[in-house]
Amino acid sequence: MESTVLKVLRFARHTRIFHQVLTMILPFLLFNCHTNENSKTEAWKPTPLKWEKPANFPDPVYNLSKNPLTVEGVALGKTLFYDPVLSKTNQISCGSCHIQKAAFSHQGQSFSLGIHGQLSKRNSPAIQNMAWNPVFFWDGGVHDLDFVPFNPVQNPVEMGESVNNVITKIKKTRGKNSVNYPEMFKAAFGTNEINSIRMMKALSQFMVTMVSVDSPYDQYVAGNDNALNIDQKEGLVIFRKNCATCHAGELFTNYSFKNNGLKPLKTDDTGRFDVTRLNKDKYKFKVPGLRNIGFTAPYMHDGRFKTLEEVMDHYSENVIKSETLDPILIQENGKTGIKLSKEEKKKVIAFLKSLDDEKFLINPTLAAPKVSAF
Repeated sequence: MESTVLKVLRFARHTRIFHQVLTMILPFLLFNCHTNENSKTEAWKPTPLKWEKPANFPDPVYNLSKNPLTVEGVALGKTLFYDPVLSKTNQISCGSCHIQKAAFSHQGQSFSLGIHGQLSKRNSPAIQNMAWNPVFFWDGGVHDLDFVPFNPVQNPVEMGESVNNVITKIKKTRGKNSVNYPEMFKAAFGTNEINSIRMMKALSQFMVTMVSVDSPYDQYVAGNDNALNIDQKEGLVIFRKNCATCHAGELFTNYSFKNNGLKPLKTDDTGRFDVTRLNKDKYKFKVPGLRNIGFTAPYMHDGRFKTLEEVMDHYSENVIKSETLDPILIQENGKTGIKLSKEEKKKVIAFLKSLDDEKFLINPTLAAPKVSAF
């Protein structure tokens, strides 16, 4: 059952029918997940993990009632996240391209390296505040956090593995000092049966705990007027006037898809069009959140800009006009871009750096386990 389902998912992922297929087969996946519920022990009582919504954040999109966070579930998800066994070569983990000190992005890499040194198609986005994301990846190809890991695991350029093979590998108990996945699954879910749904739910639990909300900006919003300097405060005003239409709210994104006037590269990545096949979506990409932006260079879906200065120069001077260009980037006189002086750009950059949460980058609860699972 599971093998057939995964084959269908793998095919549908690259077509416009992915979401329809997922909707049809999800009930069967969930049924399959619960066929062996009798194997759970009555004494199983996982430890609830306290998780609070930050005061200045909206309600999360992810349904925590369907996947309650537990200490055991998060521990399992963290172990899986950092385990290269998820890749075909047993050398690439989720944490290989999503590095904590870079806000779980692949700092310095325009295109992340996958198995056999292959380059991926796009820049690895930061993993943070995932519980608020209604859509994932630059093209919005997935709408459920629980299904995000299927994509990199089964992408032939990234991890190049099948979920079935991953499950087969993690079912094996290794030596005395190695991870015992059956025991970890039993602690997290009440049964040592390992399947794809439990594996993905564990990864989701860990990713939901990746909450970044202690930047100088957050301290300023909480009432500490001294948390931002004069340039940062003035930059915030300029930002709200010129950038907050798309980079909206406390998460600094409205999760929409926009053509922001980048000149297509030779690869001619058409973005959202890859998913919808609608001409109006050509060259549109998901608006990224801006938290920890000082640590997530290079920027844009293809990592073409190494600095924030380059980003600001693009928006003020180098926006390319095209049929699907976001109208907000067309001025009344017909010119493209956002009118900003050199001094204004400096102040916006100063503000953007106030979104950096250094505690998030060194949070030990998110760090790789000291004992390798490899």
